[in-house]
Amino acid sequence: MSASPAISYKVQMPLHPRPIAIIGAGGIVHDAHLPAYEKAGWEVAGICDPARERAVALATKFNIAKVYDDIPQLVAGVLENAVFDIAVPASALADVLLQLPQKAVVLMQKPMGEHIQAADEILRICREKEFTAAMNFQMRLIPAVQIAKDLIDRGVIGELHDMEIRMNIYHPWHLWQFLFGIPRMEMLYHSIHYMDMIRYFFGEPKKIYAKTLKHPKMMQLASTRSVILMEYDDIIRAFVNTNHGHEFGLKYQDSFIKFEGTKGAIRTTLGMNLDYPSGVPDTFEYVVLEDNKPPEWITVPLEGTWFPDAFIGSMANLMCYAEGSTDVLINHVDSAHRTMQVVEAAYASSDNGGTLIPV
Repeated sequence: MSASPAISYKVQMPLHPRPIAIIGAGGIVHDAHLPAYEKAGWEVAGICDPARERAVALATKFNIAKVYDDIPQLVAGVLENAVFDIAVPASALADVLLQLPQKAVVLMQKPMGEHIQAADEILRICREKEFTAAMNFQMRLIPAVQIAKDLIDRGVIGELHDMEIRMNIYHPWHLWQFLFGIPRMEMLYHSIHYMDMIRYFFGEPKKIYAKTLKHPKMMQLASTRSVILMEYDDIIRAFVNTNHGHEFGLKYQDSFIKFEGTKGAIRTTLGMNLDYPSGVPDTFEYVVLEDNKPPEWITVPLEGTWFPDAFIGSMANLMCYAEGSTDVLINHVDSAHRTMQVVEAAYASSDNGGTLIPV
């Protein structure tokens, strides 16, 4: 085989890391945000949550300097250059933003509200208050995804024309009680990542076709399974297939992203979704076609996974953008708003149904 392309992944870290102020003390903060910041060596200056006991528990475990009773106290107590890391239910996001100071640096956990009208309001607040703001679509910053993006951008696998994201897993939704009883669930809180990911590689779709469905053993949730096709042209195929109810062991569970180009292909597994929240290691393989030779898949060892490394990546990128050491904010709030428009269109497609077949 010809010489392999150079493959590496390195997060651009801020020259002058800012203290982090966390609003919210739920499972994602415990499992991902705080382990990420601890690994990066960043200071978490304070935390607050309506359930103070949860904030106290996290402060004790992760050596957070101060627990605040509410957001105004947090804002008054941390340094002016702090990054506000918000991890609250989507319905509470706008109210939290209104309590932050003018020109704050803000990282928000997705989604950007529960519907497009809420996303519009959040975008309006961010602009009026002149925030440097990003949504934490951290899947873009998974080490394996960044390696794939680099190979594709350099043309290693030729022209990208096919992207498949498949999740056939068993997800413990009981860990997020706020998801029960809300009118939208799977596409808004999970597959939104994948729709955003497809935008990251292909840009803006022309149309979308989607159907999101309940599961007979998870009827308290609005939906837990979705099929989503994003339309670009007659060549590009980009789709998402999720099933969170595969309770039959790990043998046939799937959690992967597959990219196909005119000269090669990439397949990476996202191990965090398998046996969540423990997870299994991510994997990365690629193949480049050569004349008169059978395809040979190459395995690339990975340093870092979705949790916590992608969360380091999203916060690092925001800090770098805020200090001016990069001019690209990967998860800019404007891009996140566009992803919300795509999600809204997916729900409209699901609600309107398919084409009737004549009897």
